[in-house]
Amino acid sequence: MPTRLIIFDCDGVLFESEAANLAFYNEVLRRAGQGPVPALVEIACHTLASTDLYEQMFGDQPEVLSRVREVAQQVDYGPFYELMTPRPHLREILGGLRAHYRLAMATNRGRTAQGVLDRFRLEPYFELTVGALDVPRPKPHPDMLLRCLEHFGVEPSEAVYVGDQPTDAAAADAARVRFVAMGEAVDAARSRIVNLDELPLWLTRA
Repeated sequence: MPTRLIIFDCDGVLFESEAANLAFYNEVLRRAGQGPVPALVEIACHTLASTDLYEQMFGDQPEVLSRVREVAQQVDYGPFYELMTPRPHLREILGGLRAHYRLAMATNRGRTAQGVLDRFRLEPYFELTVGALDVPRPKPHPDMLLRCLEHFGVEPSEAVYVGDQPTDAAAADAARVRFVAMGEAVDAARSRIVNLDELPLWLTRA
C-alpha cells in the first residue's frame, strides 16, 4: 500500500541533541547530589525515556531514585535547547514532505516533546506529537506508533517510522510499521539513510 504517514523520532533524526540531553541529565544529577552520568550510560540518555533512564541508574537505590525524579521535575530544559542542532535544511525537507504525506513525531521525550516543536518553530509541519507521557509505555514498546496509526486512521503498511536507535526499530517492528534507520546504530540489514534529505527519494522507491 502507498505511504500515507511518516512518523519521525526526534533526537538523532530531526536534531543532533546528544550534548543537550547529556548536559540536562548531568544538571539533574548535580542538583540531586549525584555524580555525572557514567560513560557506559551516556547512550541511554539519547534512547530511553527519562523515567526508564533513572530506573536503570538508581533502581537499586529507592531513596536516590525518588530524589532524582523529584529534582528532574524542577529542572527547566529551556537553557539546553541551544545545544540542539537541527538537521541541515530541516524545514525545507519537512515542508516538501508535508505536501504529500501526513507527518507525526513520536519521541521518548517527556515534557519537552512539544517544547522542541515550539522552540524550533516546527509546529506547522506536524499534525501530531506523541511523547513518553502520552502513552502507557515508551519505546521500545509500540504504544506511540499505535497512537499515531489510530489518530490518522491508517494501516501499519501505510506508515513509515524514521528512527536512529534499536529501540526505534523494535517499536516499529512491534507496531508492524516499516522502519527507516538513520545513521549506523541499527542493524545494517535495515533500510537506511545517512542524511534526512535522502528520505524523499527513499519514499519514491519504497
